[in-house]
Amino acid sequence: MRSSYARTALVLGLLSAIGPFAIDMYIPALPTIASDLGASTAATQMTLMAFFVAFGLCQIVYGPVSDMIGRKPPLYVGLAFFTAGSVGCILAGSIEALIVFRFVQGIGAASVMVIPRAIIRDLHTGIEATRLMSLVMLVISVSPILAPLAGSALIVPFGWRAVFVAVTAAAAVSLVLLAFSLPETRPPAERIKVSLGEVFGGFGQLFRDRHFLALTFTGGLGMSSFFAFLASSSFIYIDHFGLTPTQYSFTFSLNAVGFIGASQLTATLGSRFGMKRVVAAAASCYAFFAVLLFALTAAGIDSLTVLVVLLFASFAFLGLVIPATMVLALEDHGPIAGLASALGGTLQMVAGGVMIVIVSLMFDGTSLPMVGAIAACAVGALALSLVSLRRPEPVAVQPVEQEYGV
Repeated sequence: MRSSYARTALVLGLLSAIGPFAIDMYIPALPTIASDLGASTAATQMTLMAFFVAFGLCQIVYGPVSDMIGRKPPLYVGLAFFTAGSVGCILAGSIEALIVFRFVQGIGAASVMVIPRAIIRDLHTGIEATRLMSLVMLVISVSPILAPLAGSALIVPFGWRAVFVAVTAAAAVSLVLLAFSLPETRPPAERIKVSLGEVFGGFGQLFRDRHFLALTFTGGLGMSSFFAFLASSSFIYIDHFGLTPTQYSFTFSLNAVGFIGASQLTATLGSRFGMKRVVAAAASCYAFFAVLLFALTAAGIDSLTVLVVLLFASFAFLGLVIPATMVLALEDHGPIAGLASALGGTLQMVAGGVMIVIVSLMFDGTSLPMVGAIAACAVGALALSLVSLRRPEPVAVQPVEQEYGV
């Protein structure tokens, strides 16, 4: 049983890591891409924004479809889109073409983000769901540790296009795992045949669920702060502080170490103190360190050491917030876990895409716009967590027909 549990966590984690892998290997290459394609910093950052917008918007399609036809078929379609986009990125001859193919990549990556979360809800609830979510995030978190280093190792001798050769290979491995190591968790008897109007009715009910929205945006603002870091950090660390791509990759990986370590404590702390108290305490500490970093930077302390240490502390506490809010947001919506996961993921990714645009427009070559955006996201996440935690303990799941608003 435990080996099956671990295998499920490994497969779901590897599938979920495809999207982050395509981001984290790519981040050290941004300055090189800008130079090679003769593009501005803002235009190069738009390749990230295009990926995140597609990544977010398409989740809203994959989730309901997976409720209706099962979890595995949409995963096959998504991986096919991801592979096609990756090949296009390899061949892109201009920044405009790269933006288009990154968008196609994002369309495919959306499936391997939203559907594994629905699979977790198919299998478990409560502390067990949190434990499985944390294990999945452990696998995902290998990406921000190893992917930037792997990206740097490929970029230096082979150029930035080698990154997309590697993610194409990763997609091929994922297809094999999906075919042979992951059972279907949405059997035909549990699938829901609904019209487009009923799907929108389900979305309407979720939009009216303030608890769901508050938890979703608590995690979403936390993720947006990391997207602000993704969009700006390579330019700040490499161009402003003078690090090499490899040195940048090591400093980038430190954040993942903190996130991993904290996320693995979520289930243990939740079972001992309750998930609400864990979220409240973690969100408070996350906001404290983010605001402290902004205050020091605004006061003129332009120190790489201060930046790295306080970002490490901020993102470590964020590692407790995100898995807990994901589980709590889906707790009441088991029959439409795909739909709820899709809407939550879409809202979070769109928020992240908007943050990338804002940070790109404000970027001035220093760390101040980035840390300001991170602090604003952290304060917003704390405020929303306090609102969502006032709600009583989750009630029993509603019937499927009521969930879809019919």
